[in-house]
Amino acid sequence: MSSENNDELSPSQTKKTNNNNNNNNNTNNSDSESDVTNEHLIGNVQRVAIVPPNYEGKPKKGHLIFDASFECGNLGRIDYVNDYEYDLFIRPDTCCPRFRCWFSFTVENVKADQRVIFHIVNFSKAKSLYRDGMTPLVKSTSRKRWQRLPTRNVFYYRSPDHRKNYVMSFTFCFDREDDVYQFAYSFPYTYTKLQNYLDNIEQRQLDYVQRRPLVYSVQKRRLDLLTVANPSLLVKGRRKKVVIVTARVHPGETPSSYVCQGFIEFIISDDRIAQLLRENIVFYIVPMLNPDGVFLGNQRCSLLGFDLNRVWNEPSIWAHPEIYGIKTHIMKLNEDMDFELDFFIDIHAHSTMMNGFMYGNVYDDANRFEKHGVFPRLLSRNAEDFSINNTTFNRDALKAGTGRRTLGGCLQDSTHCYTLEVSFFSYQTSANSQAIPYTEDLYRQLGRNLARTFHDYYKGNNYGSWSPTCSIMPRLKEDRIKSRLTQQATNMPIVDQDEAFLNSETFSLSTQEFIYQETRNNNELE
Repeated sequence: MSSENNDELSPSQTKKTNNNNNNNNNTNNSDSESDVTNEHLIGNVQRVAIVPPNYEGKPKKGHLIFDASFECGNLGRIDYVNDYEYDLFIRPDTCCPRFRCWFSFTVENVKADQRVIFHIVNFSKAKSLYRDGMTPLVKSTSRKRWQRLPTRNVFYYRSPDHRKNYVMSFTFCFDREDDVYQFAYSFPYTYTKLQNYLDNIEQRQLDYVQRRPLVYSVQKRRLDLLTVANPSLLVKGRRKKVVIVTARVHPGETPSSYVCQGFIEFIISDDRIAQLLRENIVFYIVPMLNPDGVFLGNQRCSLLGFDLNRVWNEPSIWAHPEIYGIKTHIMKLNEDMDFELDFFIDIHAHSTMMNGFMYGNVYDDANRFEKHGVFPRLLSRNAEDFSINNTTFNRDALKAGTGRRTLGGCLQDSTHCYTLEVSFFSYQTSANSQAIPYTEDLYRQLGRNLARTFHDYYKGNNYGSWSPTCSIMPRLKEDRIKSRLTQQATNMPIVDQDEAFLNSETFSLSTQEFIYQETRNNNELE
């Protein structure tokens, strides 16, 4: 848990917090719309105690202390509504007020059985999986496993109190006074977590894994490049096929990091399929394309406010060093006769769609376009959560600066470039319409299935020497899917004293205004 000790604030600090709260309350109706006044939201809150108006003295137990001054944290402001309600404002991306979606913050100094309603009032997007049952995640210092809040405690609606801006409200009960509680939009995955994971791989001294910093970010963080292949394959003069996998160009899309980690876990493992892949294919993996944005807790942009997935056409060495570095590396491989680039896959997370799916390119050459559809179909056979129906192929002009579109137009004709998307919330299978919420392990499982699909693809193309016992994995049988559903239901948070979730009867909130018609499309930004 990233938070300081539960020290009391000084009276002067408390008084300053009171004044800020009073000012915020006076302007609440004017700056809570999607174009919220940003001078209040320049940085994250740092151990701010929220006390009633005109309160003097040190904060008492039950005067909540909010903090987001930690890696990946995001909370820009808190407005006191009453003793039970608080309006929370997401801090916009640095140098770009347009994007407000990701949040992660802690709450402490609570009283046992203290009940609250939190309203997150300044989302920058109206469409959201909150319409479909998605809920925030919570953990505490004594319960370190992330859990989703029950759907009956979460409401997503157009609020008349905030100029009809879309608001996500959730009720919660703090049960343990000594705990620090953390709330997040999705499963956090920090830059430090990645560095620790890669350090552990490096300590294993695997001869088929090389790690090096490709470039450094504006704030001098590493852009790690993993090369995974048997050393004999990397001999100069030997022709080899290449697969490039990248992730986390948008910092708030944390599920992409879990998918990428699952991919790495499998590809460096002792599994026979992984060994065969390393003997025949060179894998280049960049697990975190936007380390500054991740560290800062941004949703979409870099430190300087750039959407790095819109600058692949002409990346700047000083403004977008991460994209400049990886694109330069890819273009050198493309020009080297030793290498044949077969795949570029950029992993993202999607805020309005279910399942995993892909964006692909459209080509005038019918044969090339037909071959481009093979890999997604193979992946749908391996992964129960991957939807071929949601997979689309386009050449939308608005996405011309993405990695998928740019590289698809300038690399060899044999190179397949995709964006792999995975839902922030859940997936559905053809065997059962009930949504299965994603967990950290289920995200990693999609990464493992992505790796296995390369084996199926190359075996189907008769490339390399493959074991005859390694065939395409079938979809999970219906009974296994039902077992997964039962397991998910068992693992869902239980409303009791230990889990500290409110019963729906605790607050008399009308659900009439929270009903929202379901609309979906996959024409979202990638």
